[in-house]
Amino acid sequence: MVYLPSHDEAASAESVAELISSVPLAVLVTSDGKTLSANHIPLLLESGDGGGDRLIGHVARANDVWRAGNHVGESLVVFSGADHYVSPTWYPSKQDSHEVVPTWNYLVAHVYGELVVHDDPRWTRAAVARLTQVMERGRADAWHMGQAPADYLQRRLGDIVGIELAISRIVGKFKVSAARSSADRNGAAAGIEAESGTSPLVDAMRAVDQRVPK
Repeated sequence: MVYLPSHDEAASAESVAELISSVPLAVLVTSDGKTLSANHIPLLLESGDGGGDRLIGHVARANDVWRAGNHVGESLVVFSGADHYVSPTWYPSKQDSHEVVPTWNYLVAHVYGELVVHDDPRWTRAAVARLTQVMERGRADAWHMGQAPADYLQRRLGDIVGIELAISRIVGKFKVSAARSSADRNGAAAGIEAESGTSPLVDAMRAVDQRVPK
């Protein structure tokens, strides 16, 4: 379980879902009961047929993670959003006491659940089509599966296996200097923005002051 002080909890389930959708490339962590394995895989968050949420994607058939015994028990998927180093020089309070130290702010989501394997060409084709639609959305000449020769596409689909994570819980950690004063937090946000431009991290830091108390 991720270390999660109350002030670092994500503001809402919607903000965590938005993070997951914005950074599809995730780290899938599985266990064979003895050792851990990590795979970097694009995954989509969707509502399952039975009403529960799920992540869908695929792995290479040559990747043994999908085979029985290689994903025992619960699996973990990590989505990493924007992050940035925070310099103590950005805190106005430094001028008062100098009792400040560096830190690192970031947005992450940890998704837990059972890994379900779909060694089924129809399921895998649908998952690839959905992933492609999402990734190509907004492109002037968006690619779609129908553009590839049917026999070639069939061979390539045979090289992969569909996977699904039936989600049991999601933990969002938004480390955005929420425990510091508004002045320090906004000073850090301005420092990050000056170095790397605006980002979801900067927006999340500035949004802390607009949160409705729970």
